[in-house]
Formats: sequence, C-alpha cells, structure tokens
Amino acid sequence: MQIKEVINSLNLQLLTHTGDMQAEVTGGYASDLLSNVMGQAEPGMVWVTMQGHQNVAAVASLIGLSAVVVAGGAPVEEETLKKADANNINIAVTDLPAYVVAGQLALGITNGK
Repeated sequence: MQIKEVINSLNLQLLTHTGDMQAEVTGGYASDLLSNVMGQAEPGMVWVTMQGHQNVAAVASLIGLSAVVVAGGAPVEEETLKKADANNINIAVTDLPAYVVAGQLALGITNGK
C-alpha cells in the first residue's frame, strides 16, 4: 500500500507538501516515546503518535519513515511542518484516536470510520 492510499482510506488530512506520496508502507508503529520509536520503528513504516513537536519530524527523517500520523486531534506545531517539508516527511492528522488508526492500519480496514 502506498502513502496516498493510507491517507485516502483513513480520510487523513495531509499537512505537508514535499513527501513522497508513492512511498510504499512497509508496516506501522505506534508510540509517543521518541526513544522507543528510534529503537523499534523501521524505514518505510507509518508512525502513529499524538506528538506534534519538531522532534517528530527529526525522528521520522532519521529512520526513513513513510509518514507520521498525528492522531486524536493533537496539534502539530508550525515548526514541525517546516522541518518535515525540509526533510520530505509526510505528516497527516486525524481526530480518530491512535488506537483506531493503528487498528485500521493493522487490519487493513479502509473505510476510515
């Protein structure tokens, strides 16, 4: 599945403009602990979090993630978006709880509800 399909199927709002929308999703990871993500997530994964600060973009870039989904209606700082665009990282948001987003990704549910 490509990032654009994930964004469309989960009805996510894409906030960045430079990421590769054709990037293949190799899996997913859900955590709000940055050190945990750095140690466990792998390139190509989608990271589900409720964090919206600058370090999210830095960690995503360092690992080579396909995208970051900020769930639960959590705010994303403007500096985070600038850093993400500078590093070609896709950041999308949703009001859905992180649990629901992760479940839909894991189960392949595509109706976004």
